[in-house]
Amino acid sequence: QVQLVESGGGWVLPGGSLRLSCAASGSIFRIAAMGWYRQAPGKQRELVASITKAGSTNYADSVKGRFTISRDNAKNTVYLQMNSLKSEDTAVYYCTGENPYGPNYWGQGTQVTVSS
Repeated sequence: QVQLVESGGGWVLPGGSLRLSCAASGSIFRIAAMGWYRQAPGKQRELVASITKAGSTNYADSVKGRFTISRDNAKNTVYLQMNSLKSEDTAVYYCTGENPYGPNYWGQGTQVTVSS
């Protein structure tokens, strides 16, 4: 089993920054790529960013140039640095771990609210 625990969400003014963290524990050797998804009210869950074990990254067009995903393999932690936040970034953000052997792993989610 793998457990993913997110932290770092909260409320921020437009233009502000937040850093999300996702700590993995358990059978972490099962995890391939890791990523962040988000889901806003009334919308489908969407991929925000992902990172492979080798460090290759991928971003949604809507966050390119503003968000940065990184990972610290020694700490089994993935980060999402979010800058220049907009109201449309408001959502619940979920950490995910790709499982080549079955369903992907998911965290419980952390709320990000961007509002004045």
